Amino acid sequence: MSLIHLIAPSGYCINQQAAARGIRRLEEAGHQVANQQAVTRRFQRFAGTDSERLAEVNQLACLPPETDIVLAVRGGYGASRLLESIDFARIGTALRARPQIICGHSDFTAIQLGLLAQCGAITFSGPMLAGNFGAEEVDEYTLRHFWMAMREPEFTVTWQSDAPATQAAGTLWGGNLAMLISLIGSPWLPTIHGGILVVEDINEHPFRVERMLLQLHHAGILARQKAIILGSFNGTTATDYDAGYDFDEMRRTLQQRLRVPVLSGLPFGHEPQTVTLPLGAFAELQHDGHTARLSVSGHPVLR
Repeated sequence: MSLIHLIAPSGYCINQQAAARGIRRLEEAGHQVANQQAVTRRFQRFAGTDSERLAEVNQLACLPPETDIVLAVRGGYGASRLLESIDFARIGTALRARPQIICGHSDFTAIQLGLLAQCGAITFSGPMLAGNFGAEEVDEYTLRHFWMAMREPEFTVTWQSDAPATQAAGTLWGGNLAMLISLIGSPWLPTIHGGILVVEDINEHPFRVERMLLQLHHAGILARQKAIILGSFNGTTATDYDAGYDFDEMRRTLQQRLRVPVLSGLPFGHEPQTVTLPLGAFAELQHDGHTARLSVSGHPVLR
C-alpha cells in the first residue's frame, strides 16, 4: 500500500466532510495519509497563507523517501500567487533523484505546468482528495484509471469521438484550460513542439472556451501541436440566445481554422468520471473516426 502526502496550494477545502471521507476511504484501503492538517488550514479563501502554502510546495524537495503519492486536496484559486517563489530547481533535482507521483487538476495545473516547464517533471492530471476520493459515491471508472496510471508503465485509454481519423505521437501535456491560458508569456508555460494537447474546464460557456482556444491559436501554440483533445467542459447550459451555438458547433468552428486534428469526448476533468493522464509523458494517439486510443508511457509509477 502507498504513503500518500496531501498538498493544498490553492483554495480552502470548504467541503470538510468530503475531505474527511476521502481520507477515511484511503486509510480503509490500507494507505497511509500524511499532512492531513492541510485540509483544515485556512486563511481567507485560501488553504493557508501564501507563505504556508509556498512552504508546502517547496517541501516536495525534501519529503520522506517512502512517500509514494503527492495528492492535491482541491483546486480553487491560489497556486498562481506562488509560482515566482517556488524553488523549481531544488524540486527538480529531488524528483530526478527519486521520481514521485504528483497528482491533481484544476488550479493545481499552474504548478504542474511550471514543474514541466522548469525542470521537465512529469505529474499526473487526475482525481483529488475532496472532489473525487471524497465523493458520496466513488466512481469506479475513475478509481480504475487512477490506479492503472499509478501502476502501469504503459497504459491505454479509449473513448468515442466523431472527429476525422488521425494518428499522432508526441509529448502529452495540458490540463485545465483557464490555468494554461493564464501562463501564456510566462516562464511556467512549457514550450512543446509536436505535442498532444489535452484540455478541460468547468463553468465556462462554449464561447469562452472558444475564446481561450483562439488565444492559444493566435499565440501559435496550437499550430505547434500534432493533435488537440478536448476533455470535459461542463457546468453551463445553452439558452435561446445561443440559437444553436453549442460545444459541438464551437469544436467544428475551431477545426475549420486549424490544420491540427481536434478530438472531443474524452472523460477528463471536473467530472465524477475521469481518466488520469501524466503531463509530460510520451503518448501515441490512434483514431479511426469512431474510436480513439491514447497510449501513454514514460511516466513514473509506484515502486
